[in-house]
Formats: sequence, C-alpha cells, structure tokens
Amino acid sequence: MSNNDSNGADAEATEEAAFDRSEFISFLQQYYRGELDSITQFLSRMDLTTDWAIAVVAALLTLAFEENRGTYVLLVGMIILLFFLFFEARRYRLYDAHRARVRLVEENALANAFDPKGVEISDWRQELSDDLREPVLKVTFWEALERRLKRVYLPMLLLIGLAWLFRITVYVPNEQWLKTASVPGVPGEIVISTVFVYYLLLFIAAFWPREREAKGEFYGEEPGEWKEEE
Repeated sequence: MSNNDSNGADAEATEEAAFDRSEFISFLQQYYRGELDSITQFLSRMDLTTDWAIAVVAALLTLAFEENRGTYVLLVGMIILLFFLFFEARRYRLYDAHRARVRLVEENALANAFDPKGVEISDWRQELSDDLREPVLKVTFWEALERRLKRVYLPMLLLIGLAWLFRITVYVPNEQWLKTASVPGVPGEIVISTVFVYYLLLFIAAFWPREREAKGEFYGEEPGEWKEEE
C-alpha cells in the first residue's frame, strides 16, 4: 500500500470518529485520559524542581552558619533559586497548555453530559482541533513566573533573605555588619544595595498589577457559594 493510500485510510478512520457518536465518545475518553496523564507528568516535574529547591535551601542554610563560612553562601542561594524559578515557570506554561485543553473538554462535553444545559463554547471541538494542530501557550512567561513565585519561591527566597540579614548582623555582633556583608573583591555597601534591588524586583514581579491571561476559575468565589441555588 502506498503512503497516500495509508494516509487516506488514517484520515477516513479519524473522520468516522468525528461523525459517529459512539466512536467520538470512545475517542474523547481516550484523549481525555491522555491529557490528564500529561498534566500529571508536568506536575511531577514541577514538584521535582521544587523539591530540589527546598533541598538546596536547607543545605545552604546549614552551610551559612558554620564557623568561618562567609555570607556569600546565601548570596549564591539567591541566584540558584532564581534559576529554579525561571526553569519552573517554563514548565508551568507547558502544564497550563494541557490543563486548558482538559478544561475545554470538561466544561463543554462532560458538564453537558451531567446536565444538558448546552455547551459553554459552541465551536469547542473546532477550538480544540486548532490547538492540537497548532499548539499555543495560554499564559505569558511573566504570568507563569508570577504564579510560581508567589505560591512557591517567594517564601523560600524570603527565608534566605532573612537568614542573610541575621547572618550579617545578629550572628556576628562584634563585627561591623558592612564588613560582614562584603565578599572578596566587593564592598559590603555594594552587596547590600544589590540584595535590596534583587528583592525589590522580586516583589515587583510578584505583585505588580498586570492583565491576567489565565482563566482563573477558582478566584473571586467564596467557599460554599457552589451550594447556593439560583
């Protein structure tokens, strides 16, 4: 059989699933399971990145307070966590792309099967088909970074920052804190200024108002409102 004949047979098989109700439902079930599996994989990858970040923070906090150990260890930790954050924001965008497809199926096919009030998006099958043909990331990199920063990395970075502040002040009361903050070749004033700017940019990235690309279905509703009858 030629390649053209094979491609034609594949096209006919998928077209049957599109127009035959039972075939489509069976196909949709398999597709839905596959997308859920993809979501699970991306969540596991993000969890793994977070676990590594927590392990790094714990190790650096231990090293930073050892005798004759400089404060540069905590500064290195701030940089390492930033790399983890950027890496995880990229993974979050991929996770969100698959999650958006799952929600499209849930709110249009599954929800209508439980209570046939009509679909949310009339051409949802066309929209899903277009996204499968030409996948598009649904959230910007900065929105993904903001979400992972506020939910996961900001507490760790604040812990590192407070540990650094404690390390250069209270931990060595008999030594001038500007001297303690310095690293080889860099005066303490510059180090402190750099750390201040670093955390200022973090808070701007986390809390600066910006237009939200994600749908945000769980936001703006009070717990228990789902029980109220219209």
